[in-house]
Amino acid sequence: MGAASAALLLSRTIRRMKRSLRGYRLGLKMNRDAEFRPPFADFMGMKVTHISPDRVEGEIVVRAELENRFGVLYGGAVMSLADNLGGTATMANLPEGARTATIESKTNFFAGIPIGDTARAECTALHRGRTTMVWQTRITRNDGKLCAIVIQTQIVIPAEKT
Repeated sequence: MGAASAALLLSRTIRRMKRSLRGYRLGLKMNRDAEFRPPFADFMGMKVTHISPDRVEGEIVVRAELENRFGVLYGGAVMSLADNLGGTATMANLPEGARTATIESKTNFFAGIPIGDTARAECTALHRGRTTMVWQTRITRNDGKLCAIVIQTQIVIPAEKT
């Protein structure tokens, strides 16, 4: 990669990071790294609407690119929304320099979310420990109907000692 390509990539990443910070209501004791939204979230059209150490909320407008063969939001997109919020919630609770990764995720589906509707998600803590955190994300649609519940476990990866 040439210097011009690297500079362009860095510029795009900084713009994306600045965009991901808009609209967040931040908690006082939150790890600021939680403010960064991964590029995949932008690609999917995910919008985080609230972030704090106790709860993260987000949404995604269901569009044709995200539908399954039955005209509703693809299950993988539902799981991706929940995974993004659970990772963000964990980041909000990590000590400085620590990282996280999803090590388990389970989804129960109850109803489809049709094209044009909005999937709304609320992620809350079931367990916040030193080595793992467990989050539950409830996903509803515009009429308030529960569409899915996702429970995921995040590993806490300590900061590297320098």
